[in-house]
Amino acid sequence: MNRRQNVTLKALSKQLELSISTVSRALNDHPDISEATKSRVQQLAKELNYVPNLFAKGFRTHHSHILGVIVPNVSHYFTTTILKGILDEGEKLGYRIIISESKNDEKKQAEMLQTMLQFGVEGILMALARRTKSIDDILKTLNRSPIVLFDKVSDKIPCTQVVIDEEVAAYTAVEHLINTGKRRIAIIKETENSYNSEKRYAGYLKALQDYGIEKDEKIILSTEDISLEKGRAMANILLSLKRRPDAVFAITDSAAIGVIKALKKFKVRIPDEIAVVGFSNSKSASIVTPSLSTVDQPGERIGRTATKYLIDEIENPKQDQITKTVEVKTNLIVRDSSFKV
Repeated sequence: MNRRQNVTLKALSKQLELSISTVSRALNDHPDISEATKSRVQQLAKELNYVPNLFAKGFRTHHSHILGVIVPNVSHYFTTTILKGILDEGEKLGYRIIISESKNDEKKQAEMLQTMLQFGVEGILMALARRTKSIDDILKTLNRSPIVLFDKVSDKIPCTQVVIDEEVAAYTAVEHLINTGKRRIAIIKETENSYNSEKRYAGYLKALQDYGIEKDEKIILSTEDISLEKGRAMANILLSLKRRPDAVFAITDSAAIGVIKALKKFKVRIPDEIAVVGFSNSKSASIVTPSLSTVDQPGERIGRTATKYLIDEIENPKQDQITKTVEVKTNLIVRDSSFKV
């Protein structure tokens, strides 16, 4: 047999002179098949490097044991920690994972949803593309397959959503800066229509209000690309002000590290003159000098939790779609960028 040819159940049954159903049951260790027949079938399958077609099996049994995952960017550090949790939990519970990337493109996201259904996935784990405007494709998919959203979510989609309390986490970060004596606290956030950013901004505003600190629009900066380079650029704007801030809260670690680099370039003492706090607890947060204080987002736990809920919905289907928000706790990690002993 040509070694590049796809070995099928039909090919095995022909060579063994057995029915396809007998070969299939022998490969699945069915009790009705004799040990001698099982041995013959399994030996030939091994020799010919037979690999079962999961999609065909799923079609026959109506259970593919495959989960689809759609994320905006697979290379983002926080996303990789979530994916690790999904992969580990999925494997533990007997499911295979297909991962795809929307590249933060709403059209691509819709295409990936369709592709997942074509692959016969039993459920989809998903973080929404930035500024997702239309949810029609998601709602159509939800009528055919359970979906669990994580990280970037929407309260307009009636499904389970696994998140952190963004507002409380941001409040805790800003409160920490206030407790160290800072009163003029800037924020670097994303432009509008970002669920995570707006929640973190709300936490920032609430902390200022609770501690009697007046909001100053001059030190509330927004950018579409919340990256290290943008953080550096935003810091330059803040440093050019007549009244500089005495602290900066950036809603991502990347932007916060950009701030630190800009402050160091202009020899601003951190945290004495200007303190910095980020959000995510990326690998770089502990490596940068000074080390970055940041909100720890437990990515692996988010991934595991989302996977557990999705598999429960697959294996215990409910008649009605239910919107349920599951919150995973965060904590603030205080390092040298905001506090020195």
